[in-house]
Amino acid sequence: MAILTPLSQQFTTGEEKHSEDAADSNNLCHIEKAYSTILSELGEDVAREGLLRTPLRAAKAMQFLTKGYKETTQDILNDAIFDENHEEMVIVKDIDLFSLCEHHLVPFYGKAHIAYLPNKKVVGLSKLARIVEIYSRRLQVQERLTKQIASAISEALEPAGVAVVIEAAHMCMVMRGVQKMNASTVTSVMLGRFHDDPEVRKEFLALTMKK
Repeated sequence: MAILTPLSQQFTTGEEKHSEDAADSNNLCHIEKAYSTILSELGEDVAREGLLRTPLRAAKAMQFLTKGYKETTQDILNDAIFDENHEEMVIVKDIDLFSLCEHHLVPFYGKAHIAYLPNKKVVGLSKLARIVEIYSRRLQVQERLTKQIASAISEALEPAGVAVVIEAAHMCMVMRGVQKMNASTVTSVMLGRFHDDPEVRKEFLALTMKK
């Protein structure tokens, strides 16, 4: 049986989409102008050939690098959570992540390792990587990013436990400041049984850190 969408809803959806596109275009224009101002204040000639389109390119890049503000875990998980009689640990490791440090707006990048103990519910494995993507595509600090990923999985699946470890290199330490090329930062969040049971936590760390 076909279900038809009322015309009023179709028009509303179209109008909302048009409004969102107009807002994105307007935001892009403002960001482009801001980058032009920054380049000028740095002493550059924004009219020279090499920089003619740089403010626009930079504006588009910044919109992409912060697109996580417009995405939610509900958007990607609603059709990807399944009833399953499985209670053993599920691990997805070495998930690449790229984010921007909110203190200096320079990149930090690395890998996330995620585990959860199902409580009669499992999620499509690629969705764990999508959750990492949502929160890493925002201005971040690594500590908050780790906690947001763990909390999102816990709220969506209500598992017996969640563990997240992130290993990352921060360009604010490499390119400026102390300029330590080989420094890396490791953060972790353990919820539920990963926090309460040392043996469960030990198993996760052993499996995750094994190269």
